[in-house]
Amino acid sequence: MNPALTELDATALAALGPLAEQAVGLSDPNPRVGCRIVTQDGRHFDGYTQRAGDAHAEVMALRAAREAGAPLQGATVYVSLEPCSHHGRTPPCCDALVAAGIARAVVGLPDPNPLVGGRGLERLRAGGVVVDVLPAAHPVAQAVAALNVGFLHRMRTGLPWVRMKAAASLDGVTALPNGQSQWITGADARANGHAWRKRAGAVLTGIGTVLSDNPQLDVRLVPTEVQPLRVVVDSRLEIPLSAKVLRAPGKVLVYTAGPEASRNTPENTDLKRAALRDLGIAVVDLPGPGQKVDLPALVQDLGRREVNELHLEAGSKLNGSFLRAGLVDELLVYLAPLLLGQGAPLATLEALDQLPNRAAWQFLPPQAVGTDVLLRAVRADRAAPTA
Repeated sequence: MNPALTELDATALAALGPLAEQAVGLSDPNPRVGCRIVTQDGRHFDGYTQRAGDAHAEVMALRAAREAGAPLQGATVYVSLEPCSHHGRTPPCCDALVAAGIARAVVGLPDPNPLVGGRGLERLRAGGVVVDVLPAAHPVAQAVAALNVGFLHRMRTGLPWVRMKAAASLDGVTALPNGQSQWITGADARANGHAWRKRAGAVLTGIGTVLSDNPQLDVRLVPTEVQPLRVVVDSRLEIPLSAKVLRAPGKVLVYTAGPEASRNTPENTDLKRAALRDLGIAVVDLPGPGQKVDLPALVQDLGRREVNELHLEAGSKLNGSFLRAGLVDELLVYLAPLLLGQGAPLATLEALDQLPNRAAWQFLPPQAVGTDVLLRAVRADRAAPTA
């Protein structure tokens, strides 16, 4: 049954999206949650999820109300995602709300986390709280789902939501024949790309990009509290110890195809592994066919490491490998108003002999970003984000 919402409800619910967005680049691997508590005397107090291990949105809002000396008995709580019901890094939020005397809870979206899965709502009701859950079609519920697409996907599948980003000309060229690609798009598009990096739990590239472009792969062009994990796919462990990606702030993970794949490499990879360990960089062997890294196993491993959104910024070969393996959920393509002729494509894919064999994608609304256009598309068999 859909809850009968008042004008006061609508005003409070409208605040949840902007509150939850403040947790981007902060709360991973926890979901991005916003909370507003409205007391019986009409005052409101807000919170959003802090770093993992610190307070959740509900606790932050309760804390703000208590610091102001506001009476919580009989108050209404509006929260974008079902309050947690388990002891994880922090105690259950539903218990804190009941103990505070909250009378009503309006919840944007149930939590698919198997450790929660409706039990938070049950415990609120068992504690005497009237609980209303928004219908899935409600704009707030849709915005919550879009903001937390990675968390929701990982809870349901165990895998991160994989977003492949590329910058291309109108004729689909991502780099010149000599490898030059900086810069096809403008400054606004580059900053927007860093905002998407900020959303990610991990940013991934291949050794080809490291050797040709020497990227840092961190978030620099927008402010962030936490740097995402940087991941390099490097089958033969060819990464130079001087690579910028190893030196930027934050953690780094290098996936290889194992010692056998690098036995013909001129340098001593045992010494390099030791040097990487000394730098605090993890090296993980995931051998796959053809002495390449097993990409499906890589994505599964990142899911086990609680990566919600995996942001892929790589060259055409690795992009093609991810696409052929069916591992990409969303495309993020910045199109520049340029024609470049010959060059590297967005992805290296095999030719089709029949159109029905094509991969199907669905466009999301395009967005102008400075002089460029951002095109987003999700696989047709995926639950698409709505914003």
